[in-house]
Amino acid sequence: MRTRPLFVKLPSPTLYNIPAMLIDTHAHIYPASFQARRDALCRDDATFRDLFSHPKAKLSTAEGLVSVMDKANAAAVVMGVGWTSQIVAREANDYLLHSARGCPGRLIPFCSVNPAWGKAAVDEIERCAKLGAKGIGELHPDTQSFDITSHRVMTPLMEAAAALGLPVLTHSSEPVGHAYPGKGTVTPDKLLTFIQNFPQNTIICAHWGGGLPFYALMPEVKEALANVYFDSAASPYLYHPSVFKRVIDTIGPDKALFATDFPLLGYKRTLRQVEDAALTPEEKTRLLSSNAQRLLNL
Repeated sequence: MRTRPLFVKLPSPTLYNIPAMLIDTHAHIYPASFQARRDALCRDDATFRDLFSHPKAKLSTAEGLVSVMDKANAAAVVMGVGWTSQIVAREANDYLLHSARGCPGRLIPFCSVNPAWGKAAVDEIERCAKLGAKGIGELHPDTQSFDITSHRVMTPLMEAAAALGLPVLTHSSEPVGHAYPGKGTVTPDKLLTFIQNFPQNTIICAHWGGGLPFYALMPEVKEALANVYFDSAASPYLYHPSVFKRVIDTIGPDKALFATDFPLLGYKRTLRQVEDAALTPEEKTRLLSSNAQRLLNL
């Protein structure tokens, strides 16, 4: 693990037509040892195996992410992938928190736990919050083997999140379309049940909520999404650039969050989609920075 702090000099001018500070709300970094331990981690952790069993599946350290962030003058929310092993989760969470301390204001850590752990999940959330975690996620219900629609299963985690003022970010899946590693079955119907079970919690649905925003054309669904945000992680792999405008027009400009899903995708391709989305300057600023600033109290 890195023992000296990360020092990052912001470039000027930036390479992209973006606000003064771009905020990527969904990125993943891992300890450098995870690359060398890939086979062992695939045996020990079901989520890691689902996402990274292929030797070409991308992993990145904090330094790798920061080098990409520099080109876009970006900050990034860094998170785990929904670990199934408590040992791996704690190691990964410690790395996120350590990296964020070495790069203050640039790396914003979330902690990853499994709701199925019960009290152990709550204990880990509280430990990480004391060390600077700003949210919880990413949850991966399929590989973590928990039912996100179960009020009983989710209550301890969601109560802890509410008490600590932490948003909860969950993986989301499209009920149609092509298959891909980690797609899963966390479809809009399941997400809506989860959201309705915990209306006071702040929830972020990754990957455009698997299409959930489009159901906000139904008034009762839009009402249920009062405390819900949607990120654009992996959007170029899933949607036409017009998805940005369509989502914003449907749920409002304050609920969409720019995200890459780094290292799966970097900034160039994702920002190109934003540029092609025909957003107004105000919509673009909210998407790329101010919504995340407000949500995360940055």
